[in-house]
Amino acid sequence: MSAGGRHVVVIDDDASIREVAALALSAVGGHEVSTAGDGAEGLELAGRVRPDAILLDVMMPVLDGPTVLARMREVETLRDVPVVFLTAKVGAQDISRLDGLGAVAVITKPFDPLTLPQQLADVLGWDA
Repeated sequence: MSAGGRHVVVIDDDASIREVAALALSAVGGHEVSTAGDGAEGLELAGRVRPDAILLDVMMPVLDGPTVLARMREVETLRDVPVVFLTAKVGAQDISRLDGLGAVAVITKPFDPLTLPQQLADVLGWDA
Protein backbone atom coordinates (compact mmCIF):
# COMPACT_ATOMS: atom_id res chain seq x y z
CA MET A 1 0.00 0.00 0.00
CA SER A 2 1.28 3.43 -0.86
CA ALA A 3 1.95 5.92 1.92
CA GLY A 4 -0.08 8.57 0.09
CA GLY A 5 -3.77 8.81 0.73
CA ARG A 6 -3.69 8.22 4.46
CA HIS A 7 -5.41 10.54 6.92
CA VAL A 8 -3.10 12.29 9.39
CA VAL A 9 -4.22 14.56 12.22
CA VAL A 10 -1.76 17.27 13.31
CA ILE A 11 -2.34 18.61 16.83
CA ASP A 12 -0.17 21.61 17.71
CA ASP A 13 -0.91 24.94 19.40
CA ASP A 14 1.45 26.79 17.03
CA ALA A 15 -0.53 27.77 13.91
CA SER A 16 2.59 28.03 11.76
CA ILE A 17 3.72 24.51 12.70
CA ARG A 18 0.23 23.16 11.93
CA GLU A 19 0.18 24.93 8.59
CA VAL A 20 3.67 23.81 7.52
CA ALA A 21 3.10 20.21 8.65
CA ALA A 22 -0.30 20.04 6.94
CA LEU A 23 1.07 21.48 3.71
CA ALA A 24 4.05 19.12 3.72
CA LEU A 25 1.95 16.04 4.46
CA SER A 26 -0.66 16.88 1.83
CA ALA A 27 1.43 18.44 -0.97
CA VAL A 28 4.57 16.29 -0.61
CA GLY A 29 3.12 13.17 1.00
CA GLY A 30 -0.28 13.03 -0.67
CA HIS A 31 -2.10 12.59 2.64
CA GLU A 32 -5.41 13.98 3.79
CA VAL A 33 -4.68 16.20 6.79
CA SER A 34 -6.86 17.57 9.57
CA THR A 35 -5.52 19.95 12.20
CA ALA A 36 -6.35 20.99 15.73
CA GLY A 37 -4.94 23.84 17.83
CA ASP A 38 -5.09 22.20 21.25
CA GLY A 39 -5.30 18.78 22.86
CA ALA A 40 -9.01 18.86 23.67
CA GLU A 41 -9.91 19.90 20.12
CA GLY A 42 -7.49 17.26 18.82
CA LEU A 43 -9.10 14.46 20.83
CA GLU A 44 -12.54 15.41 19.53
CA LEU A 45 -11.25 15.67 15.96
CA ALA A 46 -9.44 12.33 16.10
CA GLY A 47 -12.57 10.63 17.44
CA ARG A 48 -14.58 12.08 14.57
CA VAL A 49 -12.21 11.40 11.64
CA ARG A 50 -10.45 8.23 12.89
CA PRO A 51 -7.05 9.03 11.37
CA ASP A 52 -4.35 6.62 10.27
CA ALA A 53 -1.82 8.52 12.42
CA ILE A 54 -1.50 11.56 14.67
CA LEU A 55 1.35 14.06 14.90
CA LEU A 56 1.05 15.41 18.43
CA ASP A 57 2.84 18.37 19.98
CA VAL A 58 4.15 17.66 23.46
CA MET A 59 3.78 21.07 25.10
CA MET A 60 0.36 22.69 24.64
CA PRO A 61 -2.13 24.57 26.79
CA VAL A 62 -5.47 22.96 27.75
CA LEU A 63 -4.22 19.36 27.38
CA ASP A 64 -0.56 18.56 26.73
CA GLY A 65 0.54 15.81 24.36
CA PRO A 66 1.16 13.09 26.97
CA THR A 67 -2.31 13.70 28.45
CA VAL A 68 -3.92 13.55 25.00
CA LEU A 69 -2.12 10.26 24.31
CA ALA A 70 -3.23 8.79 27.65
CA ARG A 71 -6.85 9.78 26.96
CA MET A 72 -6.69 8.36 23.43
CA ARG A 73 -5.62 5.01 24.83
CA GLU A 74 -8.85 4.96 26.90
CA VAL A 75 -11.05 5.35 23.79
CA GLU A 76 -11.76 2.12 21.93
CA THR A 77 -11.73 3.69 18.44
CA LEU A 78 -8.48 5.61 19.09
CA ARG A 79 -6.56 3.07 21.17
CA ASP A 80 -4.55 1.67 18.25
CA VAL A 81 -3.98 4.88 16.26
CA PRO A 82 -0.21 5.44 16.05
CA VAL A 83 0.97 8.69 17.62
CA VAL A 84 4.21 10.47 16.79
CA PHE A 85 5.22 13.24 19.17
CA LEU A 86 6.49 16.58 17.84
CA THR A 87 8.79 18.36 20.25
CA ALA A 88 11.38 21.10 20.45
CA LYS A 89 12.97 19.30 23.41
CA VAL A 90 15.76 17.27 21.88
CA GLY A 91 17.74 15.91 24.82
CA ALA A 92 18.17 12.13 24.93
CA GLN A 93 16.46 12.04 28.34
CA ASP A 94 13.44 13.96 26.99
CA ILE A 95 13.11 11.67 23.98
CA SER A 96 13.42 8.47 26.01
CA ARG A 97 10.76 9.77 28.44
CA LEU A 98 8.42 10.47 25.52
CA ASP A 99 9.12 7.07 23.93
CA GLY A 100 8.17 5.50 27.25
CA LEU A 101 4.68 7.06 27.08
CA GLY A 102 3.62 4.86 24.19
CA ALA A 103 4.23 7.04 21.16
CA VAL A 104 5.59 5.29 18.10
CA ALA A 105 8.36 7.86 17.66
CA VAL A 106 9.48 11.42 18.32
CA ILE A 107 10.14 13.96 15.56
CA THR A 108 11.99 17.05 16.69
CA LYS A 109 11.18 20.64 15.78
CA PRO A 110 12.15 22.33 13.68
CA PHE A 111 11.54 19.62 11.10
CA ASP A 112 12.24 19.73 7.37
CA PRO A 113 8.85 20.02 5.61
CA LEU A 114 10.21 18.31 2.50
CA THR A 115 11.25 15.20 4.42
CA LEU A 116 8.44 15.13 7.02
CA PRO A 117 6.17 12.79 5.01
CA GLN A 118 9.05 10.34 4.53
CA GLN A 119 10.04 10.60 8.21
CA LEU A 120 6.47 9.77 9.18
CA ALA A 121 6.30 6.88 6.69
CA ASP A 122 9.61 5.51 8.01
CA VAL A 123 8.63 5.53 11.70
CA LEU A 124 5.19 4.08 10.95
CA GLY A 125 6.40 1.44 8.52
CA TRP A 126 4.38 2.85 5.65
CA ASP A 127 5.68 2.12 2.16
CA ALA A 128 6.94 5.26 0.50
